[in-house]
Amino acid sequence: MIEELDNMRGFVIGRYQPFHNGHLEVIREIMNDVDCDELIIAIGSAQVSHTLKDPFTAGERISMIYNALSKEGIDNYFLIPVIDINRYAVWVSHVKSLVPKIDIVYTNNALTKRLFIERNYNVRTPKLYDREQYSGTKIRELIINDGAWKQLVPESVATIIKDIDGIQRLKDLVKSQ
Repeated sequence: MIEELDNMRGFVIGRYQPFHNGHLEVIREIMNDVDCDELIIAIGSAQVSHTLKDPFTAGERISMIYNALSKEGIDNYFLIPVIDINRYAVWVSHVKSLVPKIDIVYTNNALTKRLFIERNYNVRTPKLYDREQYSGTKIRELIINDGAWKQLVPESVATIIKDIDGIQRLKDLVKSQ
């Protein structure tokens, strides 16, 4: 049997389409919480890619987050893809089956908050950072329209998007809609 350390472990989930500076600030805030020694970063809708709402694969999102956090010197986290099951009554059990022990849930999503509270989890609401500017939807629109998006994501994320031809992918996805 694997023995768990006494670390307090936080949990945060997002689609990270793409991982942007707002996400990075939330993770920094969580990592500064004295009650959180380690963080589980769950990549939601991991089975979805190549759509306008979810253009990047789970693997690409893992690379984005890993590279961005490595540049920040953050290393006390787990990256875990979580596929959608579309059954809210059992969703928390589904998540629990995929991740290590969770002590604290960090979320701004009302449904996620409700589902974890109903399972008696300690749920905290991190501050949102300039939600108007740091929005995956807005960033994807800027990419499609050749707008100024690179300053909204960590440099390593912009590099990955360029390397995977993500700009053209998004433009092609618009054409297929």
